[in-house]
Amino acid sequence: MNDPQNKERAFDFLPLNERECKPRKVGITEIRGPYYTAMGIRYLEDLLGTMGAYVDILKFAGGSFALMPKKVLREMINLCHGSNVEVSTGGFIERVLAWGAAIVDRYIEECKAVGFDIVEVSAGFITLPFDDILRLVEKVQRAGLKAKPEIGIQFGAGGATKAEELAAEGTRSPQWAIKQAKRLLEAGAYLIMIESEGITENVSPWRREVVAEFIDKLGLENLMFEAADPEVFSWYIKDYGPEVNLFVDHSQIVQLECLRSGLWGTKSSWGRVLTYKKS
Repeated sequence: MNDPQNKERAFDFLPLNERECKPRKVGITEIRGPYYTAMGIRYLEDLLGTMGAYVDILKFAGGSFALMPKKVLREMINLCHGSNVEVSTGGFIERVLAWGAAIVDRYIEECKAVGFDIVEVSAGFITLPFDDILRLVEKVQRAGLKAKPEIGIQFGAGGATKAEELAAEGTRSPQWAIKQAKRLLEAGAYLIMIESEGITENVSPWRREVVAEFIDKLGLENLMFEAADPEVFSWYIKDYGPEVNLFVDHSQIVQLECLRSGLWGTKSSWGRVLTYKKS
């Protein structure tokens, strides 16, 4: 393995695609933590002990951290930090907003106190003035945390909403979303999270042209794509290369890194995912 953080890789005489060292600026992999299934310290130790070199961010989902003992949460966050993995809140702040500004302030303070690195700023279920989103991003950054806003084209996205419900909600203009994303990046946002619903999730055919427009106008390095389906993340890598930033489920980290590294693949990607770096 050409990544010096993984010098002890088994079968290290087998050549793999070059990967940036952590902290990476491209080829970032964010994995979903507890939500669909529980994740505790022992499972996380196993995951990071085997695949930690390929995980950049652990993202909690659905506010799952608020159900855990604080001691356990801190242990999980510290374990991630020990493997050079950052920890994200996921998009829970849109739920917190419903409880008022004072609770939002306390939420951000608590995120800092327990050790989170990234606060995702999402508004998939709610309607929020864009200037308010900018204020949230700035508040997160003033707290010493990274702000990771989520944008998308689907109204009512999130929470595994059924396809027919989303179709009834309708979609936004991609140009509108791009304009917002540009302002968020100018405000110092760490990355822009691209919501999959309306693009590759619960929609047929996929809106591939929307992805192309986002990348063309915003830059591949500024975007992270939700791709918690092997068919979806395989398409992203085949179309945009192994250094596209992707969010997947924790159960998919091995499959994704096999594809990024060129080690394995499906019929359509076998032996075709390559890099060429300076020697």
